[in-house]
Amino acid sequence: MTKKIKKIQVVNGPNLNMLGKREPEIYGSLTLDQINADLAQQAMLLGLDLRFFQSNHEGAIVDKIHEIFDDKIDGIIINPGAFTHTSIALRDAMAFMSCPIVEIHLSNIYKREAFRHKSMLADIVTGQIAGFGHYGYQMALNAIANMINES
Repeated sequence: MTKKIKKIQVVNGPNLNMLGKREPEIYGSLTLDQINADLAQQAMLLGLDLRFFQSNHEGAIVDKIHEIFDDKIDGIIINPGAFTHTSIALRDAMAFMSCPIVEIHLSNIYKREAFRHKSMLADIVTGQIAGFGHYGYQMALNAIANMINES
């Protein structure tokens, strides 16, 4: 019997395409492409099929969530950026996903401005990683790999 390769979707929200240029003292000096390349290498070692998506547009991200629902994705890593704190539409789209979901943030949103302390996704995601910079993506991938291999 052939083992099915698990599919993991990485979703990045607004302004994450500006990583490496935008406030490196907060978000680090790596670009999103560099983070994705490191993550793809890690996924290959774990035997996972990793897919990447980034948009600055809320509706495009919601459309992507609908698409991956239909694709029967095995796990999601999402950095919703500013939509973390504002998007009920994104929350509603994510709410019907049944796979493990890890919400990540490069910075510790709880040590920043008060408006960043509230995540619209916190009560529907499997877990949340914040404040570890680009390592948060790797931590999220390891967590999802462990969860889907245990199920």
